[in-house]
Order: sequence, then structure tokens, then C-alpha cells
Amino acid sequence: MIRSTATTGVLLAAILGSSMAFIDGTVVNVALAALQASLHATASQLQWVVEAYALTLASLLLLGGSLGDLYGRRKIFAAGVVIFAAASAWCGLAETVYTLITARAMQGIGAALLVPGSLSLISASFPAERRGRAIGTWSAFTAIMAAFGPVAGGWMIEQLSWRAVFFINLPLAAVVVWITLSGVPESRNDSMPQTLDWPGALLACAGLGCVTFALIEAARGGTVIATTAACGVVALILFVVVEARSTAPMMPLALFRSRTFAGANLITLFLYAAFGGTLYFLPLDLIQVEGYTATEAGAALLPLILLIFALSRWSGGLIASHGARLPLVVGPLIVAAGFAWLAASASTRAGASYWSTIFPPMFVLGLGMATCVAPLTTTVMNAVQLNDAGVASGVNNAVSRIAGLLAIAVFGVLLSVRFDSMLQEKLEALALSADMRNAVYMQRALLAGIHSGNPAVARAIDESFVSGYRLVLLIAATLAIASSASAYLLLPREDVAQKG
Repeated sequence: MIRSTATTGVLLAAILGSSMAFIDGTVVNVALAALQASLHATASQLQWVVEAYALTLASLLLLGGSLGDLYGRRKIFAAGVVIFAAASAWCGLAETVYTLITARAMQGIGAALLVPGSLSLISASFPAERRGRAIGTWSAFTAIMAAFGPVAGGWMIEQLSWRAVFFINLPLAAVVVWITLSGVPESRNDSMPQTLDWPGALLACAGLGCVTFALIEAARGGTVIATTAACGVVALILFVVVEARSTAPMMPLALFRSRTFAGANLITLFLYAAFGGTLYFLPLDLIQVEGYTATEAGAALLPLILLIFALSRWSGGLIASHGARLPLVVGPLIVAAGFAWLAASASTRAGASYWSTIFPPMFVLGLGMATCVAPLTTTVMNAVQLNDAGVASGVNNAVSRIAGLLAIAVFGVLLSVRFDSMLQEKLEALALSADMRNAVYMQRALLAGIHSGNPAVARAIDESFVSGYRLVLLIAATLAIASSASAYLLLPREDVAQKG
């Protein structure tokens, strides 16, 4: 049995390492407005700052877990932390938005190695009777750090610079590497095949990358965008073919023969598309339209994250009394109500009360997500054999990240189209010269980041953005309803019947 001091080191390294990746996945959203002003980035370039990280993380997540199992979990985890830290320094030093996007993609590669490694280290180091409590501790502390990350990040953006959000990872990474190398025992899976699914990983990355590029750059139109989209679709089809024939697939398609497993992942796809897509645009609305500071925008998310943290244990208890199906039908409906409320309360008035416009829908969203998270995870794990539990969890994690990746791209297209249409209409209604109108409209790629000294033009810009933002929120509400419908139609009714 591994000594207690060693398991403490494992838990500490896992919490600090995974927290870096989780925080960086959300705190950058709060920094987007500052990034846009500093690097003169367009709306699509801002999307790539987020999507480059999400793309490499989602595409390589399952491969990262397999690398740890084959070559050593401690070794791959430490390598992921080092890569993540080096990429963070590169992000902080970036002088152009294109350099930042490249560095963010490298951050995603590091995260794809350390995120699955953190849980696999815990699973390998703790005996079965202590493993559940260790994973619970890991979940609790990473949730707390994820909750306060955007607030701390917002404060650093205001007091120092957006670059500080990335540089803060360096001392944290140094501590994690030291703990890992000095106090974490090595482990690997000696029974796994000595091959890795590199073709699957490359096809997943190429397919998702091409589709995401085509969506984000759709406004350009033309043959290049259409060809890229077609290449992406072909690559994803080939990915399915390769996974079906591979002896060691990173995404075993046989798992999806289970109606419950397939249904749980469809619920995940709809729910996290709505959730991830909305959390990208919310800080932009709060900062650029409603006049929030970066710190205030980060703090606005606290009720949502803290409710998920506080109520997840309660929602896990619902499974014992009601089964997983009922909370997974009701929870997404509550989430849909939260999105609809957020759409109704979206305002162009700077200084609108947080407690009457943002807090109530955030509270409802938190309640809905808290109702879903534990039952959804339990459903995924219970739908497969014990030997497949790790792979099933990885697949579900990848699905949730891919959902957010694609949602940001699709929502961005829809918001931009609505914004362009509304802005052109509103500018034509103002008493402006043709040259002034065109000068403003030519900046439309900046969305709400357009600068104008004319109060009437500024109001037109804000109203156009809010119109597109409301459309995004209503689509998110529709996706949440689709998630609820998937649970109702695909999850077994026996859950409720057996518990009744």
C-alpha cells in the first residue's frame, strides 16, 4: 500500500495541476475585452483565442489518458504541466493576436496531458476504500478554484494586465512539478496494448479544426471556407471509420451500442453546448455593454459555480430516491428557464442593478446545472462495464468540451449575422453622413468593441449586440430543452419504477 504522505502529495499535485487547466478555460473569457483593446482583435480572432485551447484539449484528451497509461502517469502528467507552463509564458509575452492563438493551442496540448493524468494518478494511488473520498476532495477543491479564478483574474486584469492571467501559472506549475517529481509514485497500465490511436487523434483534430475554422470564418464566404468545411466533414467521417476498425481506439464506438450511454452523451452535447456557448458571450455583454469591470464580470458567475459546488452532493442523492432520469429531465428545463430569464433581462443600460438583472437568472442556471451534473456523470458510469469506466468518463468529458467548442463557433456566426443586420439598419436611421456610417460599419467585426464618440452611434452598437446576444440565449434555452427531451426519450424508465 502507498504511504499516506505519498497519497497526500498525489492529491495536492492533482488538485493544483488540474486547477490550472480548469481556471484557464474560464478566466480567459473575462479577459477577452481587455485582449481586444490591447491586441486590436476582431470578434473572430477573439473566438480563436478561446477555441484554439478548446480544440487541442478536446481532440487530444483521450489520447493524453492513453499516453499516461502506456508510458507512465506521473511522467505524462509532469510533461503536461511543463508544456502548459511554457505555453502560458508564451501567451503572456504575445505581441500579436496570432501569436496568442498559437500559444493557446499549445496550452491545450499541455492540458490534454495533465487533465486525464490528474484523475488517473488518484485512481492508481488510492486504495478502493479511500478513492471515492479522494476524488470528492479533488472535485471540491477544483470547483472552488474554478469559482474564484475569474474573480481573481478580473482583479489582475484591472490592477496589472491581462498578461498576468497567464504568468500566474508559472509559479503554480513549478510547485506542481516539484511535488510530482518528489512525492508522486509512478504507475502505468501494463496490460494495455502497446499501440496508440494516432490516426484517430489526428483525424479528430483535423476534422474539428476545419469545421470550427469554417464556422468562425463563415462571414468571409468563398471557396476556401466551403472547401475547409468539406474537408472537416470528411475527416470526421474517416475518424469514425478508423475508430470502428482500430484495435485500440481512443473512442470505442462499441460503447455507443448502449442506449443509455448514447443518450447520456446526447444530453451532454446539448446541455454543454448551451452552457459553454453562453459563458463565452456573457462577459463580453457585461463588460462592453453593461459597463461591468473585469472583476465584477468574474464575480457575476459566482452564484452559478458555487451552487453547482454546494448542491452536487444533494443532486447525487436524488439518484437513490428517484433514479437519474427524473433529475435529467427536470434539470435542463430549469437551465432553459435561466437562459430565457437572462435573455429577458439583457440590457443596454450601463449601471443596471446586478441583483435584479443578472443574479436571479444566474441562481436559476446554477440550480438547474447542479441538478444535472452528478446524475449525468453517474448515468455515464453506470451505463458501461467497470473495465470501461475510465474510457467512458473520458469520452463524456471530450463530448462536453467538443460541445462548447462548436457552440462558440455557431453562436458567433448567428450573433454576427444579427449584429450586422441590426447595425446597418440603425445606422441608416441616424442623421449621419454616408462616410461616417460606412466608417462605423466597416468596424463591425469588433462587435460591441467598436469605439465611437457619438452617443447615438454607441447606443446603436450596444442595441445591435444585445439583439444578437438575446438570440444566442434563446437558442441556448432551446438546446437545454432538447437535452431534457433526450433524457425523457432515451434514458430507461426502469430507474424511476425500481426506486418508487
